[in-house]
Formats: sequence, C-alpha cells, structure tokens
Amino acid sequence: MGKIITLPFAALLRLMYSITNSYGLSIILFSLVVTLVMLPFQMKSKRSMIRMGRLSGKQAELQKQYAKNQQKYQEELAKLYQEEGINPMGGCLWSFLPMFVLIPLYSIIRQPVIYFMGLSDAACTALREAAVSMGYVADTIGNGAFGAYEQVKLVDFISQRWDAYNWKGIEGCADLFPVDFNFLGVNLSTQPNSLLSSFKMEWGVIGVLLVPILATVIQYISSIILAKSNGQSAEQQKQMRMMNLMMPLMSLWICFSMPAALGVYWIANSLWMMIRESILGKFYTKKLNAEEDEREAKRAAERQLRMEEAKKRAAEQREQEAKKPKKQPQKTTGEKKPSTTEAGRVGDRPYARGRSYQADRYDDKE
Repeated sequence: MGKIITLPFAALLRLMYSITNSYGLSIILFSLVVTLVMLPFQMKSKRSMIRMGRLSGKQAELQKQYAKNQQKYQEELAKLYQEEGINPMGGCLWSFLPMFVLIPLYSIIRQPVIYFMGLSDAACTALREAAVSMGYVADTIGNGAFGAYEQVKLVDFISQRWDAYNWKGIEGCADLFPVDFNFLGVNLSTQPNSLLSSFKMEWGVIGVLLVPILATVIQYISSIILAKSNGQSAEQQKQMRMMNLMMPLMSLWICFSMPAALGVYWIANSLWMMIRESILGKFYTKKLNAEEDEREAKRAAERQLRMEEAKKRAAEQREQEAKKPKKQPQKTTGEKKPSTTEAGRVGDRPYARGRSYQADRYDDKE
C-alpha cells in the first residue's frame, strides 16, 4: 500500500528532475505542483477558517455569557455555527493534507534507489556490493539490512563515480541514472546533525546547517501570515501562540535530523503557502464582506417591509374604527347622587359607615 501511494509522487519528482537536471530545483518544482493540485481543497479550508475567525467576537460573547454553564455554551455555539452554515472541522481536516504528501516524499528521499529510480531490492543490494568493491563503506543495521539513509549515501557515492564503473551493467540496474545532489553548493543528501562533530568553516557545511534554521524561521513567519489572513482576533492569536511556536520547533527538529533535501522541500512549501494564504485571504475576505453586505441589505429590506405592513395594518384598523357608529352619551337627570364619603359619614368620620353598620351596635340593651 505504501508503494502504491508513493509511486505517483516519485514519478512526478523524477519528471521534475528530468526537466531541470537539478535535485534541488526538482524538489522546489515538485512542491509547487503539489501546491497547485491541492489548491481547490485549500480554498475550501481557507473559506471555512476565515468564516470561523469572523465569528470570534460572537463566540467570545457566548463564552462570557455562559462562563458558568459549559453545556449551554456548547449548545449555543453549535446553534451559532448552524445558523452561519459553518462546519468547525471543515478548516482543520483539509489542513492535514500536506502530511499525506510529506510522508511519501520522505520515503522517496530516504530510499532513492527503490522509489526515485524504481529499482528492486535485489538491484539495490547488487549496487551496494559493487560500490563496496570501490571503497564504499556500507551503513548496515544488522543482517545486511540497509541503514535509515544508506540508499541516499549509496546514490551519492555512485553519482560521484558514475564514469568510473559500468553501474547500469549490473543486473536489474538498466534504469539507474546519476543524481546531482549538489544545489547552490550544498549537498542535499547530507544530514545537518551529522556535520556537528566535523564542523568546518566552509559553505558546504554552513549551507547544510542553515537549511533547518531557514525552515524554522520561514515556518514561523508563515504561521503569523496564516493567522492574520484567517481574520483571527488578537485574543485568538494569543491563544494560538504556543501552537505557532511548536510548529517551527518541530520543523527545526525534522529538518535537522533528516537529509537537507527534505528541508528544501519544507522551505519551498512554506514559501508557496505564504503566497497562497495571502492571496486567498484577500480574495475570501472581500467575497465574504460582499456576502455579509448583501445579507444585511436583505435583512434591512425585510425590516422595511415589515414596518410598511405594520403601518398598513394600523391604517386599516383606524379606518375600520372610523366606520363604526359612535356611542351616544348617556343622559343625566340633573340629580346629584350623594358621594360615597357622605353616605358613609358618621359624625366627623367620612368612611365610618360600613355595609354592616348598625347605629345601636354598642348601645346598652339591658
């Protein structure tokens, strides 16, 4: 299954190498092609992420309102997402796609004989035996098994001595070809951490060590651009600060412990990502602003229509009231009824007389 997934990427990288005849340029073009192929998926992710960022204000209000009731907060937040038509996982799922490219590419770079050149395991073993006869020091891990990056070293050894031996004459190696790992004076088959014990003040060493440093710096800058282009608030950026630091540190560790070729891909991919995120951020921000203006105009039109309908109903009600016959005023006899105060007066007390008033209640009846 791993080979089935890896072979298309290996064919693409081999095509790029046949065009440029440079391993470094082929990796950069490979990253560009992959970026363009994945652009439709990234567009969907970008739209979702920007819409999520624009809801940060409403989300903060809900969080403050239901700070003591997390269940209610989650319910209201889900309701908000449903009203806005947002899938909170829509932006995250597509962001994992680059990993499905990075893993096959790592296999191609680590095992160039099998994947990049498409040779068999038997041919790889025969190549090593021939190289050993010419002074190559095998990097085995026991029982003749290849070391983690031995195929890279083997191809580099063969490529530097391509004219000294009939490598293609070895059984199963008819499709073998030399690979120029040199890019801008840097050997991309070298692992940066392997140079620490033999550091020299020369560009070949310094350049390899700069690859993971550049990958880390560019990764950090791209994370800042990503946050801004997604429309994240200052509070959200503050919450994501730890993640924005962890990703560059992970880049440093990966690019420092693996061949420099993978670091070149990391740098190129980060640069393409910065360009892509900047363009998509501006595009979707403008588009979502237009959509929100259209929705607001529609809401305003609906409010105006409701107001007009309410006015119309009020006018019709007034018209119906005007058509009703007016009530005739009641005629009075001119006689003035005694007030309640006078009817209930007893002496100086105006309200003393009650319903059960008896004048002789307290008289001595004996």
